[in-house]
Amino acid sequence: MSVQRKTSDPGHPLAEYRRKRDFGRTGEPHGGSGDGGDPRFVVQIHDATRMHFDFRLEADGVLKSWAVPKGPSTDPHDRRLAMPTEDHPLDYRDFEGTIAKGQYGAGTVIIWDEGTWHQQKGSSVADALARGHLSFALRGRKLRGGYALTRFRQGGDEAWLLIKRDDAHASDHGTPDPRRARSARTGRTLRQVETSG
Repeated sequence: MSVQRKTSDPGHPLAEYRRKRDFGRTGEPHGGSGDGGDPRFVVQIHDATRMHFDFRLEADGVLKSWAVPKGPSTDPHDRRLAMPTEDHPLDYRDFEGTIAKGQYGAGTVIIWDEGTWHQQKGSSVADALARGHLSFALRGRKLRGGYALTRFRQGGDEAWLLIKRDDAHASDHGTPDPRRARSARTGRTLRQVETSG
Protein backbone atom coordinates (compact mmCIF):
# COMPACT_ATOMS: atom_id res chain seq x y z
CA MET A 1 0.00 0.00 0.00
CA SER A 2 1.54 3.34 -1.06
CA VAL A 3 1.61 6.29 1.30
CA GLN A 4 0.73 9.70 -0.13
CA ARG A 5 2.98 12.44 1.19
CA LYS A 6 1.51 15.78 2.18
CA THR A 7 2.74 18.77 0.20
CA SER A 8 4.16 20.15 3.48
CA ASP A 9 6.34 17.02 3.83
CA PRO A 10 9.98 18.04 3.08
CA GLY A 11 10.24 15.01 0.76
CA HIS A 12 7.23 16.03 -1.34
CA PRO A 13 8.09 17.33 -4.85
CA LEU A 14 6.19 20.59 -4.18
CA ALA A 15 7.63 21.25 -0.69
CA GLU A 16 10.10 23.89 -1.91
CA TYR A 17 7.47 25.56 -4.10
CA ARG A 18 5.09 25.84 -1.13
CA ARG A 19 7.80 26.95 1.31
CA LYS A 20 8.65 29.98 -0.86
CA ARG A 21 5.08 31.29 -1.15
CA ASP A 22 2.46 32.89 1.07
CA PHE A 23 -0.79 31.73 -0.53
CA GLY A 24 -2.72 34.31 1.44
CA ARG A 25 -0.89 37.02 -0.52
CA THR A 26 -0.19 35.49 -3.94
CA GLY A 27 -2.66 34.39 -6.60
CA GLU A 28 -0.38 31.57 -7.69
CA PRO A 29 -1.89 28.07 -7.60
CA HIS A 30 -1.62 26.16 -4.34
CA GLY A 31 -1.26 22.90 -6.23
CA GLY A 32 -3.77 20.70 -7.97
CA SER A 33 -3.86 17.57 -10.05
CA GLY A 34 -3.70 17.25 -13.81
CA ASP A 35 -6.49 16.41 -16.18
CA GLY A 36 -4.93 13.35 -17.82
CA GLY A 37 -4.12 13.09 -21.50
CA ASP A 38 -0.79 13.84 -23.13
CA PRO A 39 1.83 15.57 -20.96
CA ARG A 40 1.68 19.33 -21.33
CA PHE A 41 4.29 22.06 -21.43
CA VAL A 42 4.10 25.78 -20.86
CA VAL A 43 6.49 28.67 -21.46
CA GLN A 44 5.76 31.72 -19.34
CA ILE A 45 7.40 35.11 -19.60
CA HIS A 46 8.12 36.41 -16.12
CA ASP A 47 8.94 40.09 -15.60
CA ALA A 48 10.51 39.67 -12.16
CA THR A 49 13.74 41.19 -10.78
CA ARG A 50 15.22 40.00 -14.07
CA MET A 51 13.07 39.36 -17.13
CA HIS A 52 13.17 35.70 -18.14
CA PHE A 53 11.18 32.85 -19.65
CA ASP A 54 10.07 29.92 -17.47
CA PHE A 55 10.14 26.62 -19.36
CA ARG A 56 8.00 23.89 -17.76
CA LEU A 57 7.46 20.23 -18.73
CA GLU A 58 4.81 18.04 -17.12
CA ALA A 59 6.42 14.90 -15.71
CA ASP A 60 5.88 12.69 -12.67
CA GLY A 61 2.88 14.69 -11.44
CA VAL A 62 4.60 18.11 -11.43
CA LEU A 63 5.96 20.72 -13.82
CA LYS A 64 9.73 20.31 -14.10
CA SER A 65 10.94 23.90 -14.43
CA TRP A 66 13.86 25.91 -15.76
CA ALA A 67 14.43 29.68 -15.93
CA VAL A 68 15.67 30.54 -19.43
CA PRO A 69 16.97 34.16 -19.44
CA LYS A 70 16.92 34.61 -23.24
CA GLY A 71 13.97 32.28 -23.85
CA PRO A 72 13.66 29.13 -25.98
CA SER A 73 14.79 29.62 -29.55
CA THR A 74 13.62 28.18 -32.86
CA ASP A 75 17.21 28.47 -34.18
CA PRO A 76 19.36 25.31 -33.74
CA HIS A 77 22.48 27.51 -33.58
CA ASP A 78 21.30 29.13 -30.33
CA ARG A 79 22.36 27.55 -27.05
CA ARG A 80 20.06 28.86 -24.34
CA LEU A 81 21.14 28.75 -20.71
CA ALA A 82 18.45 27.03 -18.59
CA MET A 83 18.72 27.22 -14.81
CA PRO A 84 16.66 24.61 -12.92
CA THR A 85 14.08 25.93 -10.46
CA GLU A 86 11.76 24.15 -8.03
CA ASP A 87 9.05 21.84 -9.35
CA HIS A 88 5.72 23.64 -9.83
CA PRO A 89 2.19 22.22 -9.51
CA LEU A 90 0.43 21.15 -12.69
CA ASP A 91 -2.16 23.93 -12.41
CA TYR A 92 0.64 26.51 -12.66
CA ARG A 93 0.46 25.99 -16.43
CA ASP A 94 -2.74 28.08 -16.30
CA PHE A 95 -1.26 30.93 -14.25
CA GLU A 96 -1.17 34.37 -15.84
CA GLY A 97 -1.20 37.52 -13.72
CA THR A 98 0.86 39.60 -11.33
CA ILE A 99 2.64 38.24 -8.27
CA ALA A 100 2.41 40.88 -5.53
CA LYS A 101 5.38 42.96 -4.40
CA GLY A 102 7.20 41.45 -1.47
CA GLN A 103 6.37 37.91 -2.61
CA TYR A 104 8.83 35.41 -4.04
CA GLY A 105 9.07 36.03 -7.80
CA ALA A 106 7.15 39.33 -7.62
CA GLY A 107 6.24 40.55 -11.10
CA THR A 108 3.97 39.89 -14.05
CA VAL A 109 3.60 36.53 -15.80
CA ILE A 110 2.06 35.69 -19.19
CA ILE A 111 1.67 32.34 -20.92
CA TRP A 112 3.79 32.79 -24.05
CA ASP A 113 3.35 29.26 -25.39
CA GLU A 114 1.70 25.99 -24.42
CA GLY A 115 0.93 22.59 -25.84
CA THR A 116 1.83 18.94 -25.46
CA TRP A 117 5.19 17.21 -25.51
CA HIS A 118 6.70 13.74 -25.56
CA GLN A 119 10.05 12.23 -24.72
CA GLN A 120 11.95 11.05 -27.80
CA LYS A 121 14.63 8.86 -26.22
CA GLY A 122 15.08 7.06 -22.92
CA SER A 123 12.95 5.04 -20.55
CA SER A 124 11.73 7.80 -18.25
CA VAL A 125 11.99 11.56 -17.77
CA ALA A 126 13.42 11.08 -14.28
CA ASP A 127 16.22 8.81 -15.62
CA ALA A 128 16.99 11.18 -18.49
CA LEU A 129 17.25 14.17 -16.16
CA ALA A 130 19.39 12.20 -13.70
CA ARG A 131 21.73 11.32 -16.56
CA GLY A 132 21.83 14.93 -17.74
CA HIS A 133 20.19 14.73 -21.17
CA LEU A 134 16.51 14.85 -22.17
CA SER A 135 15.44 14.68 -25.83
CA PHE A 136 11.85 15.65 -26.54
CA ALA A 137 9.42 17.06 -29.08
CA LEU A 138 7.04 19.98 -28.52
CA ARG A 139 3.63 20.48 -30.13
CA GLY A 140 2.87 24.04 -29.13
CA ARG A 141 1.37 27.13 -30.72
CA LYS A 142 4.80 28.71 -31.23
CA LEU A 143 7.38 26.02 -30.45
CA ARG A 144 7.29 22.78 -32.41
CA GLY A 145 9.59 19.89 -33.18
CA GLY A 146 12.62 18.47 -31.44
CA TYR A 147 14.53 20.03 -28.55
CA ALA A 148 17.07 18.83 -26.01
CA LEU A 149 18.00 19.81 -22.48
CA THR A 150 21.61 18.96 -21.63
CA ARG A 151 23.25 19.48 -18.25
CA PHE A 152 26.72 21.01 -18.45
CA ARG A 153 27.32 21.86 -14.82
CA GLN A 154 26.32 19.96 -11.67
CA GLY A 155 26.13 20.80 -8.00
CA GLY A 156 24.94 24.00 -6.35
CA ASP A 157 25.24 25.89 -9.64
CA GLU A 158 23.59 23.21 -11.79
CA ALA A 159 22.93 24.53 -15.28
CA TRP A 160 21.53 23.17 -18.52
CA LEU A 161 21.42 24.15 -22.19
CA LEU A 162 18.11 24.20 -24.10
CA ILE A 163 18.75 23.61 -27.81
CA LYS A 164 16.42 23.33 -30.81
CA ARG A 165 17.01 20.35 -33.06
CA ASP A 166 17.65 21.01 -36.74
CA ASP A 167 14.36 19.72 -38.16
CA ALA A 168 11.45 20.89 -40.30
CA HIS A 169 10.29 23.25 -37.52
CA ALA A 170 13.65 25.01 -37.12
CA SER A 171 13.97 28.63 -38.23
CA ASP A 172 16.26 31.60 -37.75
CA HIS A 173 13.53 33.62 -36.00
CA GLY A 174 15.03 32.91 -32.58
CA THR A 175 13.02 34.37 -29.68
CA PRO A 176 10.78 37.46 -29.65
CA ASP A 177 11.34 40.55 -27.51
CA PRO A 178 9.59 39.54 -24.26
CA ARG A 179 8.20 43.05 -23.71
CA ARG A 180 6.40 42.92 -27.07
CA ALA A 181 5.44 39.24 -26.96
CA ARG A 182 1.78 38.35 -26.51
CA SER A 183 0.05 35.74 -24.41
CA ALA A 184 -0.95 32.55 -26.21
CA ARG A 185 -4.15 32.57 -24.12
CA THR A 186 -5.33 36.18 -24.14
CA GLY A 187 -3.23 38.01 -26.72
CA ARG A 188 -2.17 40.50 -24.03
CA THR A 189 1.37 41.82 -23.42
CA LEU A 190 3.07 41.86 -20.02
CA ARG A 191 2.23 45.54 -19.71
CA GLN A 192 -1.45 44.96 -20.47
CA VAL A 193 -1.64 42.19 -17.86
CA GLU A 194 0.15 44.35 -15.31
CA THR A 195 -2.13 47.35 -15.78
CA SER A 196 -5.33 45.29 -15.83
CA GLY A 197 -4.78 44.28 -12.19
